Amino acid sequence: MHIPDGLLPPQIMIGGYALTGGITWFTLRQIHRTSDPTAQLPKASLLTAGFFVLSLIHIPVPPTSIHLVLNGLMGIILGYYAFPAILIGLFFQAVMFGHGGLSSLGVNALIMGLPALLAYGLSQWGEGRNWRQMTRFGGGAIALFAAALLYVGLTLSTIAPELDADLERAAIVAALGGYGIQALIEGAFTVMAINFLERVKPEILQPMAGEPLRQE
Repeated sequence: MHIPDGLLPPQIMIGGYALTGGITWFTLRQIHRTSDPTAQLPKASLLTAGFFVLSLIHIPVPPTSIHLVLNGLMGIILGYYAFPAILIGLFFQAVMFGHGGLSSLGVNALIMGLPALLAYGLSQWGEGRNWRQMTRFGGGAIALFAAALLYVGLTLSTIAPELDADLERAAIVAALGGYGIQALIEGAFTVMAINFLERVKPEILQPMAGEPLRQE
């Protein structure tokens, strides 16, 4: 779901940077409103590193392969930290491995980061263990599939005129089916990862400093 350089028109890439800048400002503003804005930085750094590295680990799912994205997991655990963390991870993926590009960095940050914030919002709903499991699965799955929808929507609307538009649309829509399977995997992994952390290191799951802790 990394859009490379040169695929999108310049106005969309510029707009992507503008929106990403605005959302980054908003999330940093929310972080700075907490009592200790730096308290969650080690956790954010760890998950950013995981987001960065896991893009290199591909899981065979014939006839193709997938890799975990973790934008939903990052949103649930990091809250508002997730968007700047994803932006940083995407920057290093583009610079070091050529995943995506620098001119499309703003758009890619929106594709990955907005669903992460959606997962964070979803995780705040409801009480009770069963409901929490559902919101964790939903957050992981919905974040991935929402990112896929954004990616597919952008690529479908910007198919170059020199390409076979019908063939390109068929390939992109077919890829969406694969992302649906990947969304279920992401949801299940998100539940397992958070449940594991809940047992061995529950302090990682505490909300941002200054926010009230949720009652069990």
